[in-house]
Amino acid sequence: MVSLPPAGYTMTYSSAVAYLYRLQKHGIKLGLETMTALTARLGMPQNRYRTVHIAGTNGKGSTAATAAAILQAAGYRVGLYTSPHLVDFRERIRVNGEMIPESRVAQLTNQLQALSQPELSPTFFEYTTAMAFQHFADTAVDVAVLEVGLGGRFDATNVVTPMACAITTIALDHQAYLGSTLSSIAFEKAGIIKPGVPVVLGRLDDDAWRTIEQVARERQAPVFRIGEHFHTEGEEPQQFSYGGVGTHYDGLTCVLAGRHQLDNAACALALLEAAAPQGIVITSEAARTGLQAVNWAGRLEVVDRRPTILLDGAHNPAAATALADFLTDADRLHPSRPVILVLGMMRDKDHRGSVEPLRNLGDEVVLTQADLPRSATAQELQSSLGDLLPHPHVVPSLSDAMALARQLATPDGLVCVTGSLMLVGECKAWLHGRVCSPLRG
Repeated sequence: MVSLPPAGYTMTYSSAVAYLYRLQKHGIKLGLETMTALTARLGMPQNRYRTVHIAGTNGKGSTAATAAAILQAAGYRVGLYTSPHLVDFRERIRVNGEMIPESRVAQLTNQLQALSQPELSPTFFEYTTAMAFQHFADTAVDVAVLEVGLGGRFDATNVVTPMACAITTIALDHQAYLGSTLSSIAFEKAGIIKPGVPVVLGRLDDDAWRTIEQVARERQAPVFRIGEHFHTEGEEPQQFSYGGVGTHYDGLTCVLAGRHQLDNAACALALLEAAAPQGIVITSEAARTGLQAVNWAGRLEVVDRRPTILLDGAHNPAAATALADFLTDADRLHPSRPVILVLGMMRDKDHRGSVEPLRNLGDEVVLTQADLPRSATAQELQSSLGDLLPHPHVVPSLSDAMALARQLATPDGLVCVTGSLMLVGECKAWLHGRVCSPLRG
């Protein structure tokens, strides 16, 4: 049980964040009972604006950020709720790109803590989701773009009835909570599908597709599937056109790097097209402007030069494969450039499956760790990956690992930091001389 602040005590931003962090230590609780009760006590703020809802193993955050940028370019006031954050807790909750103010975090934490008494015990994620719902209502957003935290069916965000929803990809991750097969994971993510609400689907394995299609059919939800109902075309990297059910956009540019981001952009455009019957209007100009304005940190993000430092939070085999594709393409353009991988992962992830696609892409590998209890130590990674990475550098301190990687890369090389969004967040903070907020789950 988390100890409550003393009666009459008003939390500041720092004490509110510390209180939320203590909640996080109690882990994940799947179920909607607490969230339903908490939002009822708030007056159902999530019903005061329109929403779109996005799930998926990989790509859901990029799709959410892209949809939000396009909506904003179209003139809407847009709330964006995503997780985890990389450096600052407030990254999770944004209105028209602006992070929630510290004063609002403190105010809403105090309000939610009082409303939760005596019998509700919200988790960290339930608190932050309710905070986002209320902040969006209080700031009069037109549309909120909501990224699922984990799964879908029992996720705290799943108390909304959106205009449309999307499921970007299905891959093995979080098996302890979602099941050990693609079908079981797909079933959990299909839980966001509401009766009659359109669902947009990215590229799915056949088993995942059959599971989701069955749920959609039972709920009479129209299905729009990439490659069948919408698609992208283009020969130049990141330059493309989009074709949907009744929409066509030419001359689009995806500023997010990687071939997989074209699918995420297509899902975002299809999601907003599916919301058109609810009054959402996206012009060609809004689509072009929004796509060029997207900012989604920690995903194939270049943050420094000489050497080039690339951050990518790939933390499962599917995401690592997308990173490997990008690095392979980059190597064709710079065949003599040294590539140094800085790798750190959480203890509960598939270490071997995530490293297999990358094993031959680094001239040197530096194993390190994030400053979190969940993080595998550099020595643990060495033990589990010994035959895949026979001669790694083992450097527990991230700052020391980065110093070594820069030295190995030389000014003309590439340092790729990957394996965990938590590690990527710490690296971003280190590069800018900042300290990460501990609440990064």
